[in-house]
Amino acid sequence: MKSKPARHFNYRLRLAVSAFIFIGYFSWLGNLSAQTADGSVPAADPKTVASAATTPPAPDHINLWNEDDAQNQSWMFHCQNTDIVQGYPGIASPYEGTNSLPSGGQVRETVSFDFYFGAHIWPGGELYFNPEAYQGFGLANTLGIAAFTNGEAFKSGEQVGNFIIPRLFYRQTFGFGGEQEQLGSDELQLAQKVDVSRLTLTVGKVSFGDFFDDNAYSHDQRTQFMNWTLVDSGGFDSPQDADGYTNGVVLDFNQKNWAVLWGHFMVTKYLNTHALDYDLTKAWEELLELDERYSIGEHPGTVRLLGWLLSANLGSYWDTVNDPSAGMDITQTAKYRYQYGFALSADQEITKDLGVFTRISWGQPNDDCFMFTDMSQSVALGAQLMGTAWSRPNDVVGLADTVGALSQGQATYFNDGGLGSIVGDGQLSYAPENVTETYYNAQLDDHVHLTGDFQLVDNPGFNSARGPVFVFGARLHVEF
Repeated sequence: MKSKPARHFNYRLRLAVSAFIFIGYFSWLGNLSAQTADGSVPAADPKTVASAATTPPAPDHINLWNEDDAQNQSWMFHCQNTDIVQGYPGIASPYEGTNSLPSGGQVRETVSFDFYFGAHIWPGGELYFNPEAYQGFGLANTLGIAAFTNGEAFKSGEQVGNFIIPRLFYRQTFGFGGEQEQLGSDELQLAQKVDVSRLTLTVGKVSFGDFFDDNAYSHDQRTQFMNWTLVDSGGFDSPQDADGYTNGVVLDFNQKNWAVLWGHFMVTKYLNTHALDYDLTKAWEELLELDERYSIGEHPGTVRLLGWLLSANLGSYWDTVNDPSAGMDITQTAKYRYQYGFALSADQEITKDLGVFTRISWGQPNDDCFMFTDMSQSVALGAQLMGTAWSRPNDVVGLADTVGALSQGQATYFNDGGLGSIVGDGQLSYAPENVTETYYNAQLDDHVHLTGDFQLVDNPGFNSARGPVFVFGARLHVEF
């Protein structure tokens, strides 16, 4: 895998973006300065009492800028900054290949700045825009570990920095009447009251993960687990370019206790590329997911069953191994083929402070996995605990284990010197790849989180001859 050429992102601009975020933060702090030492609020000027009485208070997580009311926003603006540093000491490595994790150890960082804009444009219609500035690399340029350790590390890093447009989409909601629910303001959601029974259409540039393969305790690398196969299912070759986004259409039919989602997405033309395949009759991926929501006593849980069908220009592991003229280059056996699989994601609250989750996935094992990672099956188990017991109720501790496996065709291909999108040591002493991750997320205030993270990687790249790898990480996340 090669990084794309870096396009210069002036560090003065990076400082300006940082300043913009922190100006907003200190503006929010300034609102607290009106309180007296005991936390009470001084008596208001009588001239302002009448107008203040008619203005609804802004709830938590509503953005700092003015909006028309707390229940139905006409527009919103949010922003976030996430900085991740990861490093590992030297590892046992009797040999290395093109896609191997270097044996000598490394430290790498990633930085992202996102801005989120949303607006109602007519009844039920909303438009969302998300520009992003990104800089940095994953360990070894995001190579050597299939269950990669940094969910913010794209397959194409940036030496200096770059701007991308991860999301630009239109959403139309059709309500069917009856009971309503309140949706809170979020980075990709305007606060509004909507019918519980509704159909939502989304069209544009999106991340599939905004809709599919969700999990309450493990689906956000900026505040929860950071490992790729804890954020998303490892055996699912999901529709995305090298930055993790694509164009598509999603239909979400929601009821009180269940939902059905269908999505049709564009796929990439080549391995690790931003170029989408515009032969739309041959290149696409369709997803279908059924969500079931329930409660055990007062403790909610959700089970999600996802199936997918991919049509893309895919190479074959077995054809490549059996054809000497291919030279172990899987692209030489590429043709339009179908690939399919399923994923199960479930989360369950045990107590108000403790929740558990699992992910299970299986992908059709004979053809190339080229959009997400080199993996055909995966299983993950984990738990999340809030810090109430030690008087830190907004802190979170997480512990999870994820195991990924290859098909026989994949293992033979890598043993014979083949390269995947992420792994390829030149030869292979095959063993399932196993990653254990634990983190502590300390909430410093409503907008700032600081996380310490540790991941133990056994058999990196499915190779028992190398490793283990001890990955230490730290993450700073700021959001408004």
